[in-house]
Amino acid sequence: MKLNHLVHCTQFAGEMESREERPVKRHARKAGPSQIAQDVLAYLVEHPQAQDTLEGITHWWLLEQEIARRTAEVQSALVDLVTKGLVLERRGADGRIHYRINQDKSEEIRELLEKRSKQRK
Repeated sequence: MKLNHLVHCTQFAGEMESREERPVKRHARKAGPSQIAQDVLAYLVEHPQAQDTLEGITHWWLLEQEIARRTAEVQSALVDLVTKGLVLERRGADGRIHYRINQDKSEEIRELLEKRSKQRK
């Protein structure tokens, strides 16, 4: 029984090695680079000397691209919230705009959030 198990484990290990040596087939997209591929390329154009590992690219390069994209989305959302009077803005001593909740609209905000939460369920 032990010999049979050893033979099976050896065969399995050999199969795993042969799998690891095979090139991974990638399916090419005809529509062009994915958003992630575009983000990697954009980072490399901005930082032509850059090189990193998969983990580094994920944690640093793509994070930087995502922050830039999200900043524009957040700015747009803040403009909308200020226009609706749900969020107030004021210019701080540092010259930057600071945002806070409009306490007079707290109940309306809670109702909006509850309605959105129920729609997602």
